[in-house]
Amino acid sequence: MPELAVKRVYEPVAESDGRRVLVDRLWPRGLSKEKAHLDLWLKDVAPSDELRHWFGHDPERWPEFQKRHRAELHGKPDALAELRALMAKGKVTLLFAAHDAEHNNAVALAAYLRET
Repeated sequence: MPELAVKRVYEPVAESDGRRVLVDRLWPRGLSKEKAHLDLWLKDVAPSDELRHWFGHDPERWPEFQKRHRAELHGKPDALAELRALMAKGKVTLLFAAHDAEHNNAVALAAYLRET
């Protein structure tokens, strides 16, 4: 499986990032499209607004968030296929805007992709 990384979108761009894919539903605050240096903004793999609001980045809800997010991802085969096609071409870095680097949708998505 090609290399898959997770990184906060506000961190400096690195050549080692490979293809940069924003996986948030909302555009990151205060960041221009030029500074983001995205190859793709794939909103469809982000959690639904309902799930995002329920989770609220509460670490105690993390296990249940992952379970619910996986269930949503099962219903998005086209978006996942687009992401897997990029991964087949080389390294992909999943980008997120949340402050919590351990409990966010990009981390959950990366785990899902590695396991399926």
